[in-house]
Amino acid sequence: MAFGEQTARDGREEAPSAWMRRGACPTLTKPMQTGDGLLARLRPTGGILSIQQFIQLAEAAQRHGNGILEITARGSLQIRGLRPETVQPLAADLDTAGISVPAGPVIELSPLHGIAPDEIGNSAAIEALLREELAAELLSPLLAPKLSILIDGGGTCGLAAFTGDIRVTAVSAGVWRVAIDGNERTALPLLAGNADAAVRAVGDLLQLLASLGRHKRCRDIEREHLLSAFPSMEAMPLAGAPECKSPLVGTLALSDGSAVLGLRPRFGQMHASELVAFLGAAEALGATQVRPSPKRVLFLAGLSSQSAATLAEMAPRYALSADIDDPAMHIAACAGAGACASGRFQTKVRAERLVTIAPELLDGSMVVHLSGCAKGCAHLRPALCVVGAEDGYHLILDGVASDIPDAQIASGDIDSAIEKLARLIKDERQAGESAAACLRRVGKHDAIRALRQG
Repeated sequence: MAFGEQTARDGREEAPSAWMRRGACPTLTKPMQTGDGLLARLRPTGGILSIQQFIQLAEAAQRHGNGILEITARGSLQIRGLRPETVQPLAADLDTAGISVPAGPVIELSPLHGIAPDEIGNSAAIEALLREELAAELLSPLLAPKLSILIDGGGTCGLAAFTGDIRVTAVSAGVWRVAIDGNERTALPLLAGNADAAVRAVGDLLQLLASLGRHKRCRDIEREHLLSAFPSMEAMPLAGAPECKSPLVGTLALSDGSAVLGLRPRFGQMHASELVAFLGAAEALGATQVRPSPKRVLFLAGLSSQSAATLAEMAPRYALSADIDDPAMHIAACAGAGACASGRFQTKVRAERLVTIAPELLDGSMVVHLSGCAKGCAHLRPALCVVGAEDGYHLILDGVASDIPDAQIASGDIDSAIEKLARLIKDERQAGESAAACLRRVGKHDAIRALRQG
């Protein structure tokens, strides 16, 4: 096997290229250039689309892009393969479909807001108040492009685990807590009060950020400024909210007798033609809403328990899964060769092969990231990375796709290398130990040595 290990950086490092400087999120009005064309990201008001709206969105993605849609880790939608001349026609088609995509910072809501059986507060009402009362502040050009505002109504599948610049969380009936810079456990609480008080607090924070200069984040606000604006913060305790209380995929029964079905796209992407066909079947079975949600999940609402079960059984034929134990859910794959000009291998083909030959890697303790190039578009956090390169593949045992590789593997040897890594975990794993924990214990040096052995 042609195999090498790189242990040190070159003495002279190149400046990061434009695609590595991710200072802003791609939007419908300002799409981002990627290897397969322009990428537009959008989140509709309230995070909800009707079945027909989602069908029209998918058809527009096929008409104006390459027909590939994605759900991001934070629950936004991405449309890939756009061209400069098709961006405006896409926006016009979405407007015709009645899909509202507000400008300004993204406002994220609990994915099951309004229907979660144990919801504490109405997060959609808070969003409406924010947009009505703080319209000018939300459109300030001084705000950071990645500024995030989370409104968590509490209950099933809330947003406790997700970080945000500004968090507005329901803590009891009619009472909302405003906190900054973190998830529900780590964010700094500033005050608790009714909806109007919470909205005023968000407005004060936006004005404070703007006063500090362009593109500041809540972590940049000095404590003395916070104390001046929110004197009650010193008496506020840190929260200890739980994470999602229910599985994100599968069927969830609601208190009104209806059901919600959570689905994950296989390897993170949906093809417009398959999606349109599936949504047509879902509508015929009673589905009324689509809710793109964090962790790349698609919720269908308005179903009966029986129709949800029928759709869950149909889903794999359309590259969707309602199986919480599906090993493919632990693979992040980009568009890959054939769909992206930068892709050096067919990531989806490789992903299917990985499920077959290396199930030991897919126990859920880590993500296996298959990246067609070093951009790493599909997964920006540390993972076990297989990256397409001019000389074959780069293997990164715990890092991101742009990191210096731990090993270089010839194109024809990638299956063998992955199988050896899986066999190492199978042979070395101790009782109760996960694949990720096993790799950490074995260490990179011994893992690389195992790959070199014939």
